[in-house]
Amino acid sequence: MALIIAGDRSGVGKTTITLALLSFLVSQKHRVQSFKVGPDYIDPMFHTAITGRPCRNLDPILTSESYVQACFTQHCQGVDYALVEGVMGLFDGIPFTKSEVRSQKSEVREKWEIESFYYGSTAHIARLLDIPVLLVIDCSRLSGSVAAIAHGYRSLDPKLNIVGVILNRVGSDRHHYLLQQSLESLNIPILGTLSRQDSLTIPDRHLGLVPTTELPHLQPLFKQLSHLAKKNFNWDLLLPLLTPPPSPPLTPSPSPPLTPIRLALASDRAFNFYYQDNLDHLETLGIQLIPWSPLRDATLPPDIHGLYFGGGFPEMFAEELSSNLNAVKSVKTAIAAGIPTYAECGGLMYLCDQLIDFQGQTWPMVGILPTTAMMGSQLTLGYRQATALENTPLLNKGTTLWGHEFHRSSLSNPPLKPLFSLTSWHYSPFIQTEGWVNFQVHASYIHLHFAGCPSVAKKFFSHCLDFFKQSKLS
Repeated sequence: MALIIAGDRSGVGKTTITLALLSFLVSQKHRVQSFKVGPDYIDPMFHTAITGRPCRNLDPILTSESYVQACFTQHCQGVDYALVEGVMGLFDGIPFTKSEVRSQKSEVREKWEIESFYYGSTAHIARLLDIPVLLVIDCSRLSGSVAAIAHGYRSLDPKLNIVGVILNRVGSDRHHYLLQQSLESLNIPILGTLSRQDSLTIPDRHLGLVPTTELPHLQPLFKQLSHLAKKNFNWDLLLPLLTPPPSPPLTPSPSPPLTPIRLALASDRAFNFYYQDNLDHLETLGIQLIPWSPLRDATLPPDIHGLYFGGGFPEMFAEELSSNLNAVKSVKTAIAAGIPTYAECGGLMYLCDQLIDFQGQTWPMVGILPTTAMMGSQLTLGYRQATALENTPLLNKGTTLWGHEFHRSSLSNPPLKPLFSLTSWHYSPFIQTEGWVNFQVHASYIHLHFAGCPSVAKKFFSHCLDFFKQSKLS
């Protein structure tokens, strides 16, 4: 069956509740698969740190409804329990109200036939996977009104199965009694109650939680969360809900083809925003992923045929990145020699001439893109429909796909030949251009999920293979 953790709004404690549930289950030696609704990178890092299994993103906007279902079914195989962390409030999604017409050059996927304004929301995923919902309510500023909230959320969409609530940030026994009495008439189970946990903190900053790669001492936190879950949740009711549905065993996937392609994967505290599915897609093609650190390593790994710089927080480590002159020179030399390069968001910032951090200090970067990345207070956030304006190592000109951007930096100079034309339908439609194509570099603020555009990984592989062949001839 599995279970999806939803909130009545953002900030009610979904992530804390999810991590507590996962921590307790793992402490009992259970095999647990977790999922995260939406495009987030950081929450899944915490899931993975607890379970030891890659958390999978369920995002029908970046991928498709059918992929979400297939991904969920595949990764629930062979586990004892499955848990999905929702996004924002239960019904917060994208307000598409009709099928979207896509050009013939767009990636093939089903039409978007939806009934309401919550495509991509937690409710959408719950219905798509046919799994029950556990609603987390922040009770810190209410008592009797909790019943109105629970009743409204349960009544809005009768096709959803809200099986219970978690009462979070309860102030006292008296407060809990009032909440309990209010909910009695609804016959909705209270599956857990957490008091205010002032001593329980997970560090955060300008883009959300601090990634696990920067938090070396997480085990005491997970132990504390496990204790809270053991003491405060109704496990007799929860465990049956967390058991994944039986499904026929999957046909074993054939071994990936053996190829000589080695892809240098920037992987350290500065660069760690990667969808595990993207890495899986590349390995399925036979690409060998070679992790390396632009912060620590003096040079690129030997005998590589492509570069992949994911997102992350280069602004927090700008001085270290800039000071590692040998790594900077190694990257610049490889790119100037024509190595295919994919740089997303933080990776784009690293390839710029300079990076200006939040304190206004300027740090030299690789210098492949003639522009400066400048940190600021304005948040750029949302899904984007992107159409390629140029051929790149990943895309053919005219290809249209969906991506997501989330950053507080901007660039001082626009590209002469932008990579993408962007359209946003997220509440305030706009059209703009973005991204860089320089040498054999595809650099953009747009994060892509390869399941939504399978040709991306294949074309990148093809360009890396061409580079390998050329290097053998030289």
